[in-house]
Amino acid sequence: MEYLVLAGVIGFIVLFAFAKGVYDEKQKEKRFVKGLYENYGQFPQKKYEAAQYGSIRKYFDKHQNGFKIDDITWNDLDMDAVFMQMNHTYSSAGEEYLYYTLRTPFMEEGPLKKREERVRYFMEHTDERVKMQVLFARIGKTGKFSIYDYLDFSDAVENISNATHFIGDAAFAAAVLLIFFNAFIGISLAAAVLCYNITTYFQYKSKIDPYITSFGYVMRMIRMGKEIIKCNVPVIEEEKEELKELIGRFQKFRRGSHWIMSPTRGSASMDPLSIISDYMRMMFHIDLIQFNKMMRELREHKNDVDAIVTVSGSIETAIAVGAYRASFPEHCIPEFGQGIGITEGYHPLIKEPVKNSISPKKGVLLTGSNASGKSTFLKTVAINAILAQTIYTCLAKKFSGEFFRIYTSMALKDDLGSGESYYMVEIKSLKRIIDAGEKKEKDKSADEDGIKGQAGGRRILCFVDEVLRGTNTVERIAASTQILKSFARKETVCFAATHDIELTSLLTEDYENYHFEEEVVEGDVLFNYEIREGKARTRNAIKLLSVMGYEEDIIRRANEMAENFINNGVWR
Repeated sequence: MEYLVLAGVIGFIVLFAFAKGVYDEKQKEKRFVKGLYENYGQFPQKKYEAAQYGSIRKYFDKHQNGFKIDDITWNDLDMDAVFMQMNHTYSSAGEEYLYYTLRTPFMEEGPLKKREERVRYFMEHTDERVKMQVLFARIGKTGKFSIYDYLDFSDAVENISNATHFIGDAAFAAAVLLIFFNAFIGISLAAAVLCYNITTYFQYKSKIDPYITSFGYVMRMIRMGKEIIKCNVPVIEEEKEELKELIGRFQKFRRGSHWIMSPTRGSASMDPLSIISDYMRMMFHIDLIQFNKMMRELREHKNDVDAIVTVSGSIETAIAVGAYRASFPEHCIPEFGQGIGITEGYHPLIKEPVKNSISPKKGVLLTGSNASGKSTFLKTVAINAILAQTIYTCLAKKFSGEFFRIYTSMALKDDLGSGESYYMVEIKSLKRIIDAGEKKEKDKSADEDGIKGQAGGRRILCFVDEVLRGTNTVERIAASTQILKSFARKETVCFAATHDIELTSLLTEDYENYHFEEEVVEGDVLFNYEIREGKARTRNAIKLLSVMGYEEDIIRRANEMAENFINNGVWR
């Protein structure tokens, strides 16, 4: 009787723990859903280690077709920070596809309009958006490794035959049969086989455990894919049909997967059924046998896994873009035509930005002192040009432009690893833009023939901050003039910032002059960060020395030297 009471108490505790776990999960999901309704449009508070960006970019690295935003441009514009502002995703598939989206500008408007249809739908249908976000949250993240890391690792997994495991199971079955003829020998043999199976189990298990994460993620994508198919969302009918076909190819992969995917596998759970299941695995290698089957299926269907990531990731990206727009009430849909123009455009990473407008007919040469706003303006136009061709959204009252190939050469540094000076790094960065312009002429026929996805014939839009700052004044001005003229000859639209006022006269045929200025008032420097037409006419660099408390003698002598050079063209 006491044993029955004890068993009943244990059973009650197990049942209570299970029920509480279910209840806690339900409450957690309720709070999550409430947050999706209430916090829509707020910037995500996600913080990642630098190494995690290597995982996020894996989908992008695996799909390198056509023009991409290169690493120099991406880093110059601090696009990791822009991506994090936009990262309203809850699954690795969505996160990686969003990153890929920002680095892969379209070269025609059709795909952008298709993406726009989904974005608008999820912005206008809150309940459907939230339901989809819950499904993506259930798919979740893969941790510090991408699903593509696991797929790559799968090729390196040793092909282990199940024959060894089957022989062990057959030997145990033979030993059990032998018990009926010779109990002592049969029991002894059965015990020996079980000892061997249990010992070798842990050797094999340690090798396969790292890959269980990939199996789990694929299983969650399949499970949630089925739920997405059931959703009544008209704008993703094509995706639903594709998911249905793809999921159907994983029947063998899913069969018997619970032996591996059980959350209590090897967890030391006190649940009696879990304990029994764990011993079954150890004695008969059931999960090891199933692992080998699933690994073969995963290798065979790697392209199908990639396709599921693409479909589900593209849907969640549309939701994330809508949430990003809600973060910035002042935004617009770009207009595509000739040239480039922006009205009241602003930088997404500045809390209280000054809005600026420009509609040049040719290249732009920006002058002005340090901290006056030149670099920020270049980045504002560049980022909006990328957003126009990727998420069909610009942070401006109006944006118009062509489908450009976009490059920058701005925030460069010495390459200590290779021993290259700043100047060497800079001229290599500029050379890649010149080379891209030459490639345009060679590949132009591809676009004219209507080959989809080719960007070779598209003009280049480039942004250069302080051209050739890494060398002496005379050679800098001479080389800068010819490089900037080269951009113009190759039909490259260039926005360049410089301190060399001489360039404003040397490049009048190819570039329009704009400038930023500041005032020194009562010992303080005031910047309005507003772009103005024409070249900079104020010279406040020496005045700033006074603001910072330099000796009057230094300031007086510097002014005398500057005035003498301006009047006579000779340094004394």
